[in-house]
Amino acid sequence: MKIPSTIWTLLIGIVLTLTSLWYGQNHGLLPTAASDEAPLVDGLFNAMMTVSTGIFLIVEGVLIYAVVRYRRRVGDNEDGPAIEGNVPLEILWTAIPAIIVIGISVYSFDVYSNMGGFDPHSAHAAPMMEESMYMPGTAMAATLKEASVQVAQLDNNSDAVTKPAELVVNVTGLQYAWLFTYPATEVTTGELHLPIGKTVEINLTANDVIHAFWIPEFRLKQDAIPGRQTNLRFTPSKTGEYNLICAELCGPYHGVMKSPVVVETQEAFDQWMQEQLIASKDIPNQTMAMNADQFLSPYIQDMGINSEILHQIK
Repeated sequence: MKIPSTIWTLLIGIVLTLTSLWYGQNHGLLPTAASDEAPLVDGLFNAMMTVSTGIFLIVEGVLIYAVVRYRRRVGDNEDGPAIEGNVPLEILWTAIPAIIVIGISVYSFDVYSNMGGFDPHSAHAAPMMEESMYMPGTAMAATLKEASVQVAQLDNNSDAVTKPAELVVNVTGLQYAWLFTYPATEVTTGELHLPIGKTVEINLTANDVIHAFWIPEFRLKQDAIPGRQTNLRFTPSKTGEYNLICAELCGPYHGVMKSPVVVETQEAFDQWMQEQLIASKDIPNQTMAMNADQFLSPYIQDMGINSEILHQIK
């Protein structure tokens, strides 16, 4: 019994649809979701993966069918019949991609809006800040001083946010590191600690070139722009240690610009903050007690300079 082509088309369409839906939800390409906003991005990614899988299977299936069905036979040296065009088919393969693109665009804007992209106080409406000084190779003390100036500027703009976050962190990108300042305690560190389940507001800037704040597990990425404040809001939902990665080419050592992000319980976060407060009080006293030789000794040893040469330089 010969099965009609319409039945074959229906069966193939069902198989392709089920295969695309299954793979779109079970591809395993995304890292662990560790924020409340991550499912929004994952849903968009899964939808795009489902559509892409279906299109890929259809296109490749048609190509394979055409190669096999219309292959050149032995002894057949004639050209096939001329085909001038098929208007309904051309309308179909133009309309379907247009509908898919419009659908994905609407879905994308909805996700962007739900993540705060259209908030008037978000990155697109952030106030301009004073231009930062370019500081390649300067001392860390100068960097911290510049960061403290930016912290004050960021604090002056925090009143514009209508709904206060439970934790505010001012983040400064520089070649090739991240600095994190907690305005409530004035603690500045090289690693980002966050309490689980608390809404976090990131006030982001840079003081040399453009960097990009990217935590894959949080599904967040935002540019850090010199002289301009950008903002992010998210809620960590899973404890663990993650990596903050610079996703914008910022120089020859761009690949090593990473910082640890620790999501922990409120009790562990409070304990860590107390340790930082104690350490910040002790460091200035220890630094003032050092003489120049003690301060420079770790560096001159790496450079192969002995103390006699150092005294001659003085």
